[in-house]
Amino acid sequence: MTTLTEAPASTQAQADSRPAATIDMKLELVVIPVSDVDRAKEFYAKLGWRLDADFAAGDDFRVIQFTPPGSGSSVIFGRNVTPATPGSAQGLYLIVSDIEAAREELNRLGAPVSGVFHAGDIAQLGIDPQFLLGRTRLTGRDPEHRSYRSFASFQDPDGNGWLLQEVTSRLPGRIAGGITTYSSASDLASALRRAATAHGEHEARIGMADANWPDWYAEYMVREQTGEEPPR
Repeated sequence: MTTLTEAPASTQAQADSRPAATIDMKLELVVIPVSDVDRAKEFYAKLGWRLDADFAAGDDFRVIQFTPPGSGSSVIFGRNVTPATPGSAQGLYLIVSDIEAAREELNRLGAPVSGVFHAGDIAQLGIDPQFLLGRTRLTGRDPEHRSYRSFASFQDPDGNGWLLQEVTSRLPGRIAGGITTYSSASDLASALRRAATAHGEHEARIGMADANWPDWYAEYMVREQTGEEPPR
């Protein structure tokens, strides 16, 4: 089975040989089809998403734009903005740094979220709804707490399908130019907690308190985001 961290050698070689893009192309909007515009607006507003636009042209056109907290991309829906069937948008991913905390918050805000799950060994042979790693959903977080491997799901009133995916450490090359950024205070706090846990293990290994813990934290947090090996 091919996983997120593996790819056929020929495919990887082809990717490595392609020229790097020189023009930024930033994903801005994802269109989701809904049947009741006001109902959808109420649902996404109660999740705490930022309302960026709500404008109409007569009775035949209306567009609403929301942006999830910390996201650089937005969603739009409305009247006559897409020919897609309401509820047909599936596999819409929201990346979170703490999936249990995100699930608890969404449930509190009125979006019933599934329990946390991870993929089975033979992911493509299950009966559960399709997600990134197949159709087998095993209860609970990934046993090894690996980044990219823990999920939860919910739907909007039309049945458009959203998935939460926990990402704590990016795969190598996923952060442009090695830049380390955090999209919100909660993301930064989660990163600091992970660094604190890792630093505690580091101090246990060296058998003494580490007076240079600020440098160690900084190095750990940068390497975590850029997919490099953590400091020892």
